Amino acid sequence: MKIIIAGAGEVGRHLAKMLSRERHNIVVLDTNDEVLANLEANYDLTTLAGSPVSIEKLKEAGAKTADLFIAVTPDESRNLTACILATKLGTKKTVARIDNPEYLQETHKSFFEQLGIHSLIYPEMLAAEEIVNSLKRPWARQWHEFCGGKLILAGVKVRANAPIVDQPLFDFFKDENEYRIAAIKRQSRTLIPTGKDVVLPGDLVYFISTPNSVEIIRKITGKGDAEVNNVMIMGASRIAVKAAHLLSEDFNVKIIEMNRERAEKLRERIIPEITVIVGDGRDMDILESEGIEKIDAFVALTGSAETNILSCLAAKNYHIRRTIAEVENIDYITLADGLDIGMIINKKLIAASHIYQMMLEADVSNVKSLAFAEAEVAEFVVNKKARITKSIVKDLDLPENISLGGLVRKGKGMLIYGDTLILEGDHVVVFCPNSSIQRIEKFFQ
Repeated sequence: MKIIIAGAGEVGRHLAKMLSRERHNIVVLDTNDEVLANLEANYDLTTLAGSPVSIEKLKEAGAKTADLFIAVTPDESRNLTACILATKLGTKKTVARIDNPEYLQETHKSFFEQLGIHSLIYPEMLAAEEIVNSLKRPWARQWHEFCGGKLILAGVKVRANAPIVDQPLFDFFKDENEYRIAAIKRQSRTLIPTGKDVVLPGDLVYFISTPNSVEIIRKITGKGDAEVNNVMIMGASRIAVKAAHLLSEDFNVKIIEMNRERAEKLRERIIPEITVIVGDGRDMDILESEGIEKIDAFVALTGSAETNILSCLAAKNYHIRRTIAEVENIDYITLADGLDIGMIINKKLIAASHIYQMMLEADVSNVKSLAFAEAEVAEFVVNKKARITKSIVKDLDLPENISLGGLVRKGKGMLIYGDTLILEGDHVVVFCPNSSIQRIEKFFQ
């Protein structure tokens, strides 16, 4: 696939590195010669210096024959304009990074498609929504809903005293159950379990479930039912501001920001129900003076991964129920997992999930990236002549390490078993470790 990436910032560089490893024909367009030189020297891709809204530069980048154009510069208007131009020049699909949530309304979708902008992505808003979903269910490390909540993927760190520990999985997963384990992250490995496998203390276990069985999952993993009410956010980043607005409907929220000028501007923009504190979130004296012992969740969203990780570790000393850290350095994610700091937010991976969805030829309505497991979970919509409808699941000869977790049929969620026959129109949730999503999509075409 020929892909043009306009913008070599954090998200653009990550996408370029990721997609080049999968042997796509990648062209990165940006005005920063130094960043471009570094990318071209270390990865199998082509770079081009210039503006993404220059028609001549877009032609030079190959927009006429491109399969996908990804505009992820920091400037929303440039991204939108670049996508419009790329489409007019011949690019098949375009996606633009934005920072205006109004554009994401379903009523505006056809308007943007008519302009030549096929998809919009707002990584900061998606990250904020993940934070909110996590705090509503503090016992789960990760939580994703498919088909409007008809099927749920919950990642749970299992405690030593959990009922499920050291028990063969076939003892827990009977035909009448509406939950099952899709994968287990154990230290550095992601396992697709069989009935003979057992869960060990400290495993990060990914469950596929219908809503009816969520409470059962909480209990068998040894988790309590305590709720989060008071939330402290460190850092006044764009993710932090959006998360605070969303959280303020159900939680008491404090934001602590060390830059006085930024904190004062934030006070002018934020709703009165949200408290803004000037101070360093790494300073234990300040945290104690602001009532850290009464905080249920601590969310570190500064621009420094190191600061966020260390702050969450410090917060855990106060027995805070839930800690969340933004970790944009991919290399630090494994470290954060080993330190057991809680949930990780990475907007690069969030953006990558959306891009994967755009790249697939099969009908995919949702893709979620799982930072700890190095995997994606995709929601495929089954077409009439799809290969996956030709026989029952156990006879399909599916790729190894692929887990068909569940499906939604006529509005009802259900699990998939070996004798399940998947039908046209089903929404199927598939667990795909190690970037194997493109190996399974041919079954849905």
